[in-house]
Amino acid sequence: MSSQSAVNLEEVGKLIAKAKTLARRYRELTGRPIGITGEVAEYEAARLLGLDLADARQAGYDAIRRMGKVEEHLQIKGRCILTKNPGQRLGKIDLKHRWDAVLLVLLDGDFEPTAIYEAKREAIEEALKAPGSKARNERGALSVSKFKSLGKRVWPTPA
Repeated sequence: MSSQSAVNLEEVGKLIAKAKTLARRYRELTGRPIGITGEVAEYEAARLLGLDLADARQAGYDAIRRMGKVEEHLQIKGRCILTKNPGQRLGKIDLKHRWDAVLLVLLDGDFEPTAIYEAKREAIEEALKAPGSKARNERGALSVSKFKSLGKRVWPTPA
């Protein structure tokens, strides 16, 4: 998706709503997830935070936050939280590519956003390079709870 205008994001939203319904029904029938969490997370982050989505398969980042002349390149990770499993992990965070921060979009069982957290690159690099965890060091994977501790909640805005 190239930088989406509000009109295009609205159209994407209509498709995402249909995909959410399909994914819920699929899980009801099979007990298995269907792989839409990443796309839903990217759409919801763009919609809720006013981001421009990057071109599909852009190496390193999924969206751009524009603040005047400043641009931040953001990776977006999504996680559908169905149970209270503290060991749930994010997908690989690749340090080889250009990006400034990572957004974690938490979704409920209906694929609706419940919270968005943001962690800056420096904090993530430090955590991924810390000795001790093969999942962190070799696979670039952080647990949801570790990611939350590295960053801050950006939606809904804390009171």
